[in-house]
Amino acid sequence: MRSSLKDILKAARMTDWIGYGYAALIASGGAMGYVKARSVPSLAAGLIFGGTAAVGAYQISQDPQNIWVSLVTSGALAGVMGKRFYSSRKVMPAGLIAALSILMVGKLGVGMLLQKSQES
Repeated sequence: MRSSLKDILKAARMTDWIGYGYAALIASGGAMGYVKARSVPSLAAGLIFGGTAAVGAYQISQDPQNIWVSLVTSGALAGVMGKRFYSSRKVMPAGLIAALSILMVGKLGVGMLLQKSQES
């Protein structure tokens, strides 16, 4: 009896460790912003975006095709932090988060393309 790769992946319910790591990095960055500069907006943004990214990672872990929360979260962070990096030219934290968010959008895009190629 031969199983397709799609069936194997569906049965395994692969955990999105990269997504969870990304979420933890965002949340910890917000906490660091609060500790260093007493920035309540940094803390709030870090926890909100980190929590949303964690929800997205959970959804991808349950259904690899359910990428939309992760895609919107990482896309929004790429835009916001990319604009901040462009204005300030500061690598930390704006440049780092913008770069990681762009990589996350790329990871999600490649995953989506691979799934579409397996379906056809």
